[in-house]
Amino acid sequence: MTAALACLVMGVAVTGCADGSAAEPLSANQMLDDANATMRALRSVTIDTVTKVTGGDDRSSRLTTDLKAKCAFKSTSATGASLEQIRIDGTDYVRPNRTYLEESGRHMVGADKQDRWVKTPASKSQPGDGLSQCTYEFASFGQVDKGEPTKVNGAPAIPLKVTDEKDGSFTFYVATEGKPYILKVVYKGDEFDTATSFSAFDEPLDVQSPDKAKVLDMSGIG
Repeated sequence: MTAALACLVMGVAVTGCADGSAAEPLSANQMLDDANATMRALRSVTIDTVTKVTGGDDRSSRLTTDLKAKCAFKSTSATGASLEQIRIDGTDYVRPNRTYLEESGRHMVGADKQDRWVKTPASKSQPGDGLSQCTYEFASFGQVDKGEPTKVNGAPAIPLKVTDEKDGSFTFYVATEGKPYILKVVYKGDEFDTATSFSAFDEPLDVQSPDKAKVLDMSGIG
């Protein structure tokens, strides 16, 4: 095999290829910066989060989003309370289940399943109301340490650990084949641990408004 052909097959700059210099491996910080940039450029993604609370109420959520203003979201607690949300065209459709309403102090009459959606302008959403803004901040700060290669759901990945003495530690699992997607983030703290998984990268986003027969329009109230 000629030197030129060897360079093409290997696809990297090694001694004797191009300018004769060897390719420098990316640092842990560079790898994480590239991964965050790749995630911010996505047109769609699904984000699954599971939180284990020390002596508290465990919870989970799923967000399928364009990372801008269109998404479907559902959060569920260990008690069975759940809150569903669809945000589309500047409108929120929100459906809490019976347990969620009862835990919020609302008295429910009868025993029927609560399956109505409430329609409100997305602009009325406030921090702390349990709704998603369809966005996700792909950023990280601090010293990054590279771990040993591993796999996340069968996909080769490299763990990158960021530790903060006050906030605990974050481990980012970055794909090492194809684009450097973040496949998973594990947070470990004193009060709770959270595992966040990412999938369906740039897949078609199928978010539709619910059946009109099940929608209670509250747009003009308040």
